[in-house]
Amino acid sequence: MSKKKLCPRSRSIHGPSSSKAWEFSHHLVPPMTASTTFRLKSLKRGAQGFSSFANLDAQGDEPIWIYDRLDEPTTLMLEEQLAVMESGECAVAFSTGMGAISATLMSLLGAGQKVVAHRTLYGCTDSLLTNWLPRYNIASSLINLNSDAELDRELADPDTGVVYFESLSNPMLELIDIERVARKVRQAGAKRRKPIYIVVDNTFATPWAMRPLEWGADFTIQSLTKNISGFGTEMGGAVITRRQHEPLLKLARKDFGAIIHPSSAWHILVFGISTQSMRFEQQQRTAQKIASFLEKHPKVQGVTYPGLKSHPQHKLARRLLRSPEGEFCPGTMISFRLKGGPKKCEKFVDDLAKNSYTITLAVSLGLVKTLIEVPGFMTHSGVPAERRDESQIDPSLIRLSVGIENNKDLLSDLEAALKKI
Repeated sequence: MSKKKLCPRSRSIHGPSSSKAWEFSHHLVPPMTASTTFRLKSLKRGAQGFSSFANLDAQGDEPIWIYDRLDEPTTLMLEEQLAVMESGECAVAFSTGMGAISATLMSLLGAGQKVVAHRTLYGCTDSLLTNWLPRYNIASSLINLNSDAELDRELADPDTGVVYFESLSNPMLELIDIERVARKVRQAGAKRRKPIYIVVDNTFATPWAMRPLEWGADFTIQSLTKNISGFGTEMGGAVITRRQHEPLLKLARKDFGAIIHPSSAWHILVFGISTQSMRFEQQQRTAQKIASFLEKHPKVQGVTYPGLKSHPQHKLARRLLRSPEGEFCPGTMISFRLKGGPKKCEKFVDDLAKNSYTITLAVSLGLVKTLIEVPGFMTHSGVPAERRDESQIDPSLIRLSVGIENNKDLLSDLEAALKKI
């Protein structure tokens, strides 16, 4: 069947009708690779395999498997599915989302260049940009990418090589108008010899709610550990982009060693991808109800959720956050503050941690279980205080990742904890 006739929901369940990684006629469920190295028929074939690895011009019709750290069948099948989900030409999978982010930035940037990023980022990404890349003479500039003036200033700098942001920022749930950024980057890049690349971490939105490549991004990144996997049992990351960038990313993966294990790739492929749209939609319906409940509660100071009309970028959200089937997808993440400041916040979250049945105090997100955390104390505690304050990531901000539990049970646990503060 033509790919254009297949809905992504169906493709996520059945996968491609054929794959270079495996012959599908005898397997309803694709098999899992269980070997780190592969038998070669001849020395000539071994040499051919090494010369064709990460070389688009030298690759034949069928891949030559050599060693797990280069390529292996299960990972390739996962990558084929991820590329389709994100509307890309290829995907390269990694052991974690941070492995994918690090390899992408190190592949695109060299000494003397600069990455321009939105001021609000996941804590580990912030650390990579501000603590590690400068050791290799790669600068970073954290700005408000929603400001035309700030973006124009950075794009005028000849050292700028990458513009980096999250499709929904962690944990403030801000959106960046990707189409606007892409237009400005293309205009600036047309005047230069070296291109400026747009890299978007799409973990919060997932490809079910947004596909940044369709809006002009060059690279989109997923932490497969989160909603794509969905069950909190596997770690992984991926970069989805155009075919021309695949060789460099694969070389980076080989040399940096951030290889996803075939077992993790198999579980994400078989269980995660096939159920992602269904899980996401259920979580999203519940998130809308919880956000509406919290917004009306007298002890809640404010709620940030793209599905609420009170979200400052609700109009932009309705344009960008769309499923492949055209439905509005505000997502599964909620941020909110209680009246009374950090002490009330701590009492509330501790009570849920001790007494709630359906809400768990834990990091990560996008799982079938509802998770709560306080970024200012936890995931973003390494970000300098002045920049946390600038982004309003204070110790009273609560982040809720909504699972697939019954919404009445979740609301009951939230109501019980709110009564005690």
